Amino acid sequence: MAPDNGKTQEHTVGQSQSRVILNRFVRNKTAMVSLVLLLLTFVFSVSAIGLGPIPGWWKYDYVTPGAPFDNGRPTLSLIPGEGFGLGEHPFGQNRIGVDYFAMTMRGVQNSFLVIILLAGVATTLGTVVGALAGYYRGWIDAILMRITDVFIVIPAIVVGAVVGRMTGGLGVQFLAITLGLVTWMGIARLVRAEFLSLREREFVEAARVAGASDMRIIFKHILPNAIGVVIVAASLIAAAAILLETALSFLGYGIRAPESSLGLLVSQNQSAFATRPWLFWFPAAFIVLPALMINFVGDGLRDAFDPRQKRFSVRRTKELPEGAEQRQ
Repeated sequence: MAPDNGKTQEHTVGQSQSRVILNRFVRNKTAMVSLVLLLLTFVFSVSAIGLGPIPGWWKYDYVTPGAPFDNGRPTLSLIPGEGFGLGEHPFGQNRIGVDYFAMTMRGVQNSFLVIILLAGVATTLGTVVGALAGYYRGWIDAILMRITDVFIVIPAIVVGAVVGRMTGGLGVQFLAITLGLVTWMGIARLVRAEFLSLREREFVEAARVAGASDMRIIFKHILPNAIGVVIVAASLIAAAAILLETALSFLGYGIRAPESSLGLLVSQNQSAFATRPWLFWFPAAFIVLPALMINFVGDGLRDAFDPRQKRFSVRRTKELPEGAEQRQ
């Protein structure tokens, strides 16, 4: 009889599937730290300069020029022994005296808005298209997949550039939704593949015999079992969203002044990289770090939703009795 390895085995008896997934995700320290830092970044940006009716605690805004302070140099102090302090302008000022901290925080807010809208639109549309194609197959599958193929060959950045040039004055919301309408193809293919597999399972046949409608089978029976693929794919789209918006704004086709964007800030100050590098590095850091954290969260979600994922632990392997590996 195999030895009792209760301490090293996942206790899943009596737990729902959602609870098991949550426990696996919480145990992923990298994903949890990334998620917390991501949420803190957004909350900090909102609390600093406010959002809509929400007031902020920072005294400067992202559009009003001011008198130059210390030649526009950053006043942020993080050196041990000298104390921590934001100072008058923690990220410095741009060439006309606008507070760069407020501009960067506004760029962070716009990046998160793009992430939410673009990923939401792309995930919803891709999931519906993939679900219908994978469930019905036949001519419905053929038509939907040919439409998907047409959208795949259209570069999203080109569509974003055209929309940004024509309607950039309408704001970041319109641009994000438009980009979401042309970035759903990857998730549609993933959901279709998952539905092709799940539609042949016994619980689907049982639902048909019980008289459930097609829409109920799709959205109440199959989709909950494919939600792992949807969530992981959505996290990948969210990570790509911030880079896509940044690239468009850098090229001048995305968010325009007087609004602020991280890509726009990098573009406006790239010529000052040698003399005033902080104008480049602060927005660049807030471009790379959120995208990296979203990818870490996506990896954690993938591991949590895939029950076949089994982490290798050197410590647990050493604790197993000799020959236990072969028995398991």
